Amino acid sequence: MKTRNSNLLGEQVMVEGLMAFGKLETGERTLDFECCEDVAAEPFQGIFKVQGMRDGNVYMSEKPRRHKNKPIFRDDNCSLSHGQNHKYYFVFTMDDDCLRELPQKLVQQAGNISRKVLKMIFEKEALG
Repeated sequence: MKTRNSNLLGEQVMVEGLMAFGKLETGERTLDFECCEDVAAEPFQGIFKVQGMRDGNVYMSEKPRRHKNKPIFRDDNCSLSHGQNHKYYFVFTMDDDCLRELPQKLVQQAGNISRKVLKMIFEKEALG
């Protein structure tokens, strides 16, 4: 099985070991690997795509992490963020028991965020 070791600056190393395939009660498959050699590798954690081949080889590749944008502005129940597709997203969430307050809170908090955006735009124009 080939693994990546951060100590080796991305070089591949070959290690021998025992691999056990299993299945949980929920139906999810598991794969456990026990190394038979002393390997100087730091522990790591991630989400991987595991591909088991007919010849017994197993290939693991880490899935890329989703880039999360932090909100530009945030209020009690809503936030405004800018996506990688160059669009702005306004997200509003509310509990079921507060549904009667939806129109008032939505308008109030959307107004608060809008004022913050306008203030930011005017400050940029004043500086530039």
